[in-house]
Amino acid sequence: MHLTRHLLPIALLLAASLSAQDLRVEPPNWWTGMHDTTLQLLVHGAEVGALQVEVEAEGVAVTATHSADSPNYLFVDLAISPNAPAREIELRFTRNGRLVQSHAYPIQARARDPESFAGFTSADAIYLITPDRFANAVPENDSVAGMREGLVDRTAGFARHGGDLRGITDRLDYVADMGFTAVWPSPVLENDMPGWSYHGYAITDYYAVDPRFGTLKDYIDLAEAARERGIKLIMDQVVNHCGSGHWWMEDLPFSDWLNFQDNPEVTNHRRTVHQDPYAAEVDHELMIGGWFVPTMPDLNQRNPFLARYLIQHSIWWVETLGLGGVRQDTYPYPDADFLTEWSCRIMNEYPDFSIVGEEWSYEPAIVAYWQRGKENSDGYRSCLPSVMDFPQQAALIAALQEEEGWDRGLIKLYEALAMDFLYADPLSVMVFAENHDMDRLATQLDGDVAAIKMALTYLATVRGIPQFYYGSEVLLNNDGAPGDHGVIRADMPGGWADDAVSAFSGSGLSAEQREVQAYLRQLLRWRKDQAVIARGRTLHFAPQDGVYVYGRLDDDGGRVAVILNKNTSEVTLPLDRYRELFGSATTGETLDGEVHQLSGGLTVPARAATVLILR
Repeated sequence: MHLTRHLLPIALLLAASLSAQDLRVEPPNWWTGMHDTTLQLLVHGAEVGALQVEVEAEGVAVTATHSADSPNYLFVDLAISPNAPAREIELRFTRNGRLVQSHAYPIQARARDPESFAGFTSADAIYLITPDRFANAVPENDSVAGMREGLVDRTAGFARHGGDLRGITDRLDYVADMGFTAVWPSPVLENDMPGWSYHGYAITDYYAVDPRFGTLKDYIDLAEAARERGIKLIMDQVVNHCGSGHWWMEDLPFSDWLNFQDNPEVTNHRRTVHQDPYAAEVDHELMIGGWFVPTMPDLNQRNPFLARYLIQHSIWWVETLGLGGVRQDTYPYPDADFLTEWSCRIMNEYPDFSIVGEEWSYEPAIVAYWQRGKENSDGYRSCLPSVMDFPQQAALIAALQEEEGWDRGLIKLYEALAMDFLYADPLSVMVFAENHDMDRLATQLDGDVAAIKMALTYLATVRGIPQFYYGSEVLLNNDGAPGDHGVIRADMPGGWADDAVSAFSGSGLSAEQREVQAYLRQLLRWRKDQAVIARGRTLHFAPQDGVYVYGRLDDDGGRVAVILNKNTSEVTLPLDRYRELFGSATTGETLDGEVHQLSGGLTVPARAATVLILR
């Protein structure tokens, strides 16, 4: 796909905005040939709710209009024939048959075949990035006149540091060289808030890139550059809440556009109300209706116009960027029936797409409830392909921290994996050791390089879709500031022109940093070509004497054994116990190419993870 094909939509958007400066129309454009041929426009302008709308265009018809509680909104239902020609149509706003205002609205041809929207899978390795803290390629956009938050301050964890979209694009060769096949930046849409705007989760315009991150063209360039390198772009979306600085907060369309609209209350965070057969309705309402924090108004997805708006917003970005996935923030906080509608609309439009939902619960039964294909006792179903495996994350850290007992804590990992019977599709679950909301891996494991390498090995070889957090490959940490998000989301070394240390070039890195970075690079490069890791079944053995053995097997004869040895001395395994995994294999080859003969047992090094390709 050539970049010039994406410049046309931008030009049309600019033309549309210039032709009707007093009207805001969202989505700002749409496409012909979509599976769902209906579209609902949100129109905002002075007294627009009293107007009628006409369209005279082949294949496009107005089927209904809806006024709101505010006179300054009108919702317009369009039907767009699958064969409607791509063109700029004219929306004619009239009163008593007389033209009051017209608006040029782009109906575009789809730039990609719908079947090309392949989402992330267990064959991928995902790199999570906080854009403001990754790389600053355009210092000129660090501060933007007229926005509520002022200059950058790299010494303050809560302030903006200047990272931007072009900074990510410029570092994609590094991402690809490390072996990552998908990149997930936290939200980059406009967050025009007076403070803490860098994180992106308080959106103030659902159709605008925050200018401190760049432009829509910069976002499209990132998507294109990623595709050229075989990297999928995942968009972090938020349908539960917006920022209190959102443009509509001064003139809400309906009296129920927000939950607790007149008297805001903060959510109780009791996420189990969805599954709890005994939950009181008052607790359920406060959970899904309460504001996440006082500066993030809670959106009422039970309002059908807002629900439609949010669904179309998600689809618009998938189509505009050619996304390889969506991560949905705070998944259990919106209305559950809306989440079904939202996920099913996206998956119906893009059957091979991927969405992962954040359910921060350490009970696998709670997490599994939301996944597609799960048979729940209350009958709830969704179309959500993937969920984030917080239970496995907690078990991994606990297993590597604990040193007491005959198994040295590894039973926690074994029993957590045994809970996979709860998931409809364990291969599609996202596994991770850390993210942007929790202490860095190096901090959780007290800087223990051997334990860190074991954690990275586990993520790269266990079932599911592995996600890694930027900078962990060079041991970024938040030591001395536990739980401090501003420190957890530290600047990537080398992302700023005056940085003395660079993760990208290797300049100034310590021996331990280089060791871990090289190790993860080796793991992920190897993983890319291992179908048995991507799709194979899992076999594991109860830990004994500080050793945990598990493997991945497939029907084509692929076999990989992984041995986690927490002992301070090397261990020789009695292979008869593990014959179900090792089978008739006579040798096992490590990632370094070292070949072990298996006839006389297998000796593995102390405090290490050993990966063996069995032959």
